[in-house]
Formats: sequence, C-alpha cells, structure tokens
Amino acid sequence: MSLIFDKSRNGKNSFAISKIDIDIECEIPEDLILDKVNLPDVNETEVVRHYTAYSKLNFGVDDGMYPLGSCTMKYNPKINEKIATMDGFLSIHPLSNSLDSQGNLQVIYELSKSLEIITGMTKFSAVPAAGAHGELASIMVVKKYFETIGEKRTTILIADSAHGTNPASVAMCGFKVKEVPSTKDGDVDLSELKKLLNEDVAAMMLTSPNTLGLFDRNILKISKLLKENGSLFYGDGANLNAVMGRAKMSDMGFDIMHVNLHKTFSTPHGGGGPGSGPIGVVEKLVEFLPMPQVEKKDDKYFLIENIKNSIGKIHSFYGNFLVILKALIYIKTLGGKGIKEVSDIAVLNANYILSQLKDSYNLPINRICKHEFVLNDKDIPNGITTNEIAKRILDYGFHAPTVYFPLLISGAIMIEPTETESKETLDLFIKAMKAIRVECESSPEIVKNAPHNASVGIVDAVTAARKPIIRWKQNEA
Repeated sequence: MSLIFDKSRNGKNSFAISKIDIDIECEIPEDLILDKVNLPDVNETEVVRHYTAYSKLNFGVDDGMYPLGSCTMKYNPKINEKIATMDGFLSIHPLSNSLDSQGNLQVIYELSKSLEIITGMTKFSAVPAAGAHGELASIMVVKKYFETIGEKRTTILIADSAHGTNPASVAMCGFKVKEVPSTKDGDVDLSELKKLLNEDVAAMMLTSPNTLGLFDRNILKISKLLKENGSLFYGDGANLNAVMGRAKMSDMGFDIMHVNLHKTFSTPHGGGGPGSGPIGVVEKLVEFLPMPQVEKKDDKYFLIENIKNSIGKIHSFYGNFLVILKALIYIKTLGGKGIKEVSDIAVLNANYILSQLKDSYNLPINRICKHEFVLNDKDIPNGITTNEIAKRILDYGFHAPTVYFPLLISGAIMIEPTETESKETLDLFIKAMKAIRVECESSPEIVKNAPHNASVGIVDAVTAARKPIIRWKQNEA
C-alpha cells in the first residue's frame, strides 16, 4: 500500500481555517509559528479510506486465534473496556484528594484484597506498571529486607526456564545473577541448586508454571532449601491463569510475587502497554512495599505515604489505574467459581492441542502441561525451520505462536490457546498445523515461501534489522 504522502496533490484539500478576528492576549511565540506544515494534501474521504485500509491489515484477538505462548493474548470482554471509560473513572485527576477519590481508592483496595485471596499473599501493592516493573519492585523489596536485617547478600538465582526480564531486574538492583539449570524433564535440577546455595544467595526467581508450560514438581523442595538457607523465594506470576483458583502461590512457598493484570485479568496485551504488575508479599515483607498504599478505616479509604521501611515511590501517582479497574471488574464478574473455571479451561485447551499435535511435531518434554506447551522443528523434513512454519500459519488465518522461546528448547514453537477459544477454533488450528506438517513433506516450497496471503511476504530479516528504514523522506522532484 502507498503512504498517505504519496496520495498528496496540491489543492486536493480545499478546507481552510478562517482568520481569527478576536483579540488574543497571549501572543504565540514566533518560533512556534510555521509558514508551512509538512502534511499531505488530501481530502477527508482519502484519509478515512487510507487508514481504514491499513487497519484491516492488522491481526488481533478480535480477528482470530492468537496462540502466543508466554504472553496470554486472549479475548477480553468489551464491557470491561466500556466501564473503564465512564467519566468518574476516566476523568478524575490523579492529584485529587482522598475524599474526592473514594470510589477510585476503593477499586484499588478491593483489587488488592482479591489478589490476596487468589494468591494467598498477605498484602499487595498495585503500584507497579508492568510485569517487569513488578519484578524490579520485588527485587528492590528483597534488597531492602536484607539491608534491614543487616545481611549483605550479593547473588540471586534464576531458573533457566524464567522469563527473560528476570536477569535485567536483578542486575538493575545491583545483584549478581546465577542460572539454575533444568532437568531434561523441565523441572529445576535440585542437585545443581544445592551446589549454588550459600550465604551470598538473597533469593531465587522462578516462574510458576514455568515458560515450558510445566509446573515444577519439586516446588516444595525448592522452597524448603531456600528457607533453610535464609533466602527468599520470588514467584513470577505471569502464568497465573494456569493455576488460579486451583493453587495458591503462598502454598508453594513463595515469599514475594508479581501478577500481570494485563495477561490474566482483562486488559488487551501487547503493543507496548498499558500494563500493570502488582506485587504481593508475605507478612515479614509487608513493611517494604512501595508507596503509596491504600488503607481503609471505617468506611473511608486513604492513601498512606509515610511508611518507614518502604522502598519508596516507584511510579507517578498510583500505577495504571484503568488496568487495575478492568482487573477488578473481571474478577467480580467471574467470582471464585469463574476464576477457577478460567484456569481449568486454559489447561484443558492446551493439553487438547498438545495431544493432537504431538504425533505430527516433536514434543521435547512429553508431560501434561498447564496453559501452554512447547513443540519444536526437530525432524521436520526438507530443512524447514520453525520460522517458516510460523509464517505459513498466517496463511491459514491464525496468528503465529511464539517462536524460539524459551531458549533452552532449540527451534521452540510455543503455543498457548488461552481459555477464551472454543473447541471448534482449536480444531481448526489443529487441522491447519497438521496440514502444514504434510506440506513440509509434499510441498516444501509452499512453506518456505510463506506467507502467501499476507500484505507483506518474505522479507530480508537481516537487512531489516541492520538497515531499517524508520523515517519517511519526501522524494526530491
């Protein structure tokens, strides 16, 4: 498709703004007055049709299944978005005083209480603005805890099946990272963990379930080893939709965790935001939570900002409020029974697809999964790779799964159907994946040259990465 600038022709847009004939007390600075604005000269019809056409090139969960493993790209109820645009929620200023913000503070308070029930943690803070921000805040709490008790610990252990942002959060807080390997079955290697544990280890970070879509069968043993070492146990709750209502993170032994509201609790995920990553802690870590905190006294809600051992402010005002609001609506709408059903269906859907595809594609770890699972391109004929399979999926009307992650599985194809897809849709996806597997043998060039139906075909990925064209330049005529 052409750019809007390519459609520009002098005189197409005949609209003109009348000269203002009123006195203006505040003069516009000279450097802000332009003789010419570099905008395309097009009419309204062309603008509307141009951007409508471009919008139809995008693929999202409103268009079809989006099985992006590790990211939980699911359909979310539109009513939640509608409620979040109500004036009382949307228009209130973040500096409004507590008495004028009672409804908003109640939302934050009740969301925190709901997360406490779901996870078993003692107290939550909804301030962190994203999953990685929740990780960072959690490691700041870990650091503050050991400073307060007078221990100098320098190292944090991270399972090799963790999310990639974990090491960055650790490094930003001044800790050293040591990786804990997994066994061939996808669990943490306990013998290797024991070798790494010493008085320098402040905490261990573990995604539960992990990024292989597996629940670590040694979770209580890991927790016991850490507690005996005086270390804290951090839970990356990005995959909470696989266990909520069925198991509590506190019962697994975690001392601190974050939750991705934008993955599990109804905010469209992707495109850079918005997100929200509340953190929850056990009793001994409550005093270190970030400020401000929402407290309730009698029937009133207040922001508390003078907390002695808090890690302090980590975000403007109070987090991403509208994401917090949508999460609360989601939880209230479903209730306890519905929350449990969400995880049940997410796990059922993933295992159904796994059972149907494991004979067509290689399944590196043959175990019952949770909400997602990992295949790979081992033994795919004619040199066809994961990347080519993913592009061919686009031709069948589905978004591609996550590819080449997690890194500990070579050629990974990571599939997460989520709880919002019907069996009919799952069957269509399974049929497409099986058809592609047949094509890999009988018609390899069709797969290697995919996609065929997308607006953009095969691109030179190396050139695109090293010499990207990121700015439009007007052609010299």
